[in-house]
Amino acid sequence: MDTIASLFSFITTPVSWVIVQFHSVYGKIFGPDTGWAWGLSIVSLVILIRICLIPLFVKQIKATRAMQTLQPEMKKIQERYKNDKQRQSEEMMKLYKESGTNPLSSCLPILAQSPFFFALYHVLNGIATGSTIGVINESLLNSARKAHIFGAPLAAKFTDGSSKVEALGASLTDVRVVTAVMIVLMSASQFYTQRQLMTKNVDTTVKTPFMQQQKMLMYVFPVMFAVFGINFPVGVLVYWLTTNVWTMGQQMYVIRNNPTPGSKAQAAYLERLTKHVTHHGKTRRRSEKTIVKAIVAKGRDRNEFERSFINALTKSGLVAQADGTVVKGEAQAVAQTEDGVTTTGAARRQQPKRQTKAQRQSGTTKAGGDSVSASSDASDSVDEADTTTSLEKSDEPQDAKPAAKQAPKGGSNGRSRAQSGQRKGGPQRPKSPSKK
Repeated sequence: MDTIASLFSFITTPVSWVIVQFHSVYGKIFGPDTGWAWGLSIVSLVILIRICLIPLFVKQIKATRAMQTLQPEMKKIQERYKNDKQRQSEEMMKLYKESGTNPLSSCLPILAQSPFFFALYHVLNGIATGSTIGVINESLLNSARKAHIFGAPLAAKFTDGSSKVEALGASLTDVRVVTAVMIVLMSASQFYTQRQLMTKNVDTTVKTPFMQQQKMLMYVFPVMFAVFGINFPVGVLVYWLTTNVWTMGQQMYVIRNNPTPGSKAQAAYLERLTKHVTHHGKTRRRSEKTIVKAIVAKGRDRNEFERSFINALTKSGLVAQADGTVVKGEAQAVAQTEDGVTTTGAARRQQPKRQTKAQRQSGTTKAGGDSVSASSDASDSVDEADTTTSLEKSDEPQDAKPAAKQAPKGGSNGRSRAQSGQRKGGPQRPKSPSKK
């Protein structure tokens, strides 16, 4: 073990130095030999490491989103070359290269955190075996061996025997209970983190094998933590439990404020954003403008949640702009249609309602009240004697004078006869002579 630790001293030495620096601070508050001083030193080490890994975490989120976007294309490739694994792999690599996506990017935080976990394990194991490692000298070693967390020594394991536990100044029952509780909490936090990712932040419109893999990992990872956790010292369990809690909180923040498009988390986020924007009449934060800008840029490719968001703004008299801002809707402003398409310019002129043939002949349409008035005026100007003359001469040849049309049902007196005997809007058109 000393040989392995010496080979990896380039990482164990910095880790031990960071722990000692935090211990010197907390030791002045809680006492140098207390479990609080050493336990909080480990927790602070986790927080420092995770803060440094935030850029990698952001890159992991982008890689995961990109992989989710490529799932339909990946499924097509798998179905097309299901009998040719080599060609399938080549097409997959080509797809990754064209999209600029790296599948290993989603594993970067875990890979980057592994050396620190390995170094901390050897530091705590050196404390358990009574050997100095890194910058931890004899005095710090004795102080760490006296430290207990809820009655369990910092270097004790679940699998340790009673003699070894008694040598560390504790009872086997206390060690088993504390380590068992920490293992359960560690596995539960890992399960909840993975379940939160699968149930809230996954695009439900796409069903791919990637989702099945994630569901399987949701159950595999907690079991792995439980199996390997019984061989971890209490200090390592503190480290791993803290990093799981940090991951869970970090993921909750990302899901709430930057959800995956098409997921349940996006539906909840857009519902909150709709209430906020309609109340204030604008987008106030930069993150809100980024989300609105992305939704407007999609156009017809918006999902149902994004279309509902745009329609809700339209009903409230607001319009989402291409730069992510929201303004009050005007006649000349950008308008959002129901299907999510952005149109510019003035409002379209509404076409008149199409009239039936009977309505055009009678001139009594509902939409054209002026035609009724015009017909009424025309009927009043026609002399009743002329109308009678035209009816009496109906037996004459049709080439002499056009025959009068039969009055429509429901007509009244002279008005109906005038309308039927006179063509609307101009002179009568003579009919062709009858063949006798």
